[in-house]
Amino acid sequence: MELAKRLQPLQFNVFAEMDQAKARARAAGRDLIDLSLGSSDLPTSQQVLQTIAASLEDPSTHGYLLFHGTRAFREAAAAWYTHKFGISVDPETEVLPLVGSQEGTAHLPLAVLNPGEFALLMDPGYPSHAGGVYLASGQMYPMALREEKGFLPDFQEIPEPVLAQSRLMVLSYPHNPTTATAALSFFEGAVAFCQEHHLVLAHDFPYADLVFEGGAVPSVLQADPNKSVSIEFFTLSKSYNMGGFRVGYAIGNATLIRALRQVKAVVDFNQYLGILNGAIAALTGPQEQVQATVETFRRRRDAFVAALHRIGWPVPVPTATMYIWAKLPEPWTTRSVEFCTRLAEETGVAVAPGAGFGKMGEGYVRFALVHEPPILEQAVERIAQFLQGD
Repeated sequence: MELAKRLQPLQFNVFAEMDQAKARARAAGRDLIDLSLGSSDLPTSQQVLQTIAASLEDPSTHGYLLFHGTRAFREAAAAWYTHKFGISVDPETEVLPLVGSQEGTAHLPLAVLNPGEFALLMDPGYPSHAGGVYLASGQMYPMALREEKGFLPDFQEIPEPVLAQSRLMVLSYPHNPTTATAALSFFEGAVAFCQEHHLVLAHDFPYADLVFEGGAVPSVLQADPNKSVSIEFFTLSKSYNMGGFRVGYAIGNATLIRALRQVKAVVDFNQYLGILNGAIAALTGPQEQVQATVETFRRRRDAFVAALHRIGWPVPVPTATMYIWAKLPEPWTTRSVEFCTRLAEETGVAVAPGAGFGKMGEGYVRFALVHEPPILEQAVERIAQFLQGD
């Protein structure tokens, strides 16, 4: 059986290798401490759960949910955005519910790229951004993110022939995996660049609330208040610990929202209405749990960084996200996949290899802070033993 050629770039998956390494560790009887996935271990609030539970008793919520049935959720999302960032949003034309923000970032290339055209993506970056481009039969140009430049891309490095064939730029700050943040001035420059070169600017924004120092982080629409070229993707997975409920939404340029809606219409409907009712409760209700989530990850960050420093692994202290992006010590600086697979198999500690996020991620690993400090400190003790024994 011959499959579509567009699947070929998707065949190599570092994270599938890590799943196998974790399976081998379990089979060997090791107690697994999984720091490889950014899936929050914190509970969804009782207010959200109770709202969803109440919806289950209402038969009118049990059918298919089409776009116009999501009006209340779109209004809540628009109001949340306007309150947080001060930009007015039309819930009818500038908001689209998504089955997780990854649905939006993966499907957007189908709406804006013709076969062979380029998308400008961050390297390292979130893997689904590239996957969506390949499924749209597009080409990916990796914008290198370097530590000495604050993990911000230099748009002047993009070759003119590539730029002439480009239709889309994807950014994401606070950034997974590097934890970098970007100032409003950076986004203003990105918007101006995309306007000049007729590019769609997509901003993946899952960590809008997970910020520890430096004040609130900007939305790309604050740099593009008229929404001339921009679309932004949000999720309730991180701020509200609703990852398994798969609730996200896009806000931005009405033409892009309409195009993404057209793609979505032939792929799926929407979530169960009860889940969206829970999401409305999250967005419109008391926000103390969001701050409690931020404080939890701040404590974990501090404990984990201190533990790494104690074993002689100097890592920077991130100001946002739920990750630590760490440069590998010798002799592992070009062997991130081998480091991570061996670490999992020999100690039961699973982390994400930097190479899984792109060529520029080689030489790094990403730790997800999805356990309480005592478990994180135990993980570091195992890492120390692994490094000493190698």
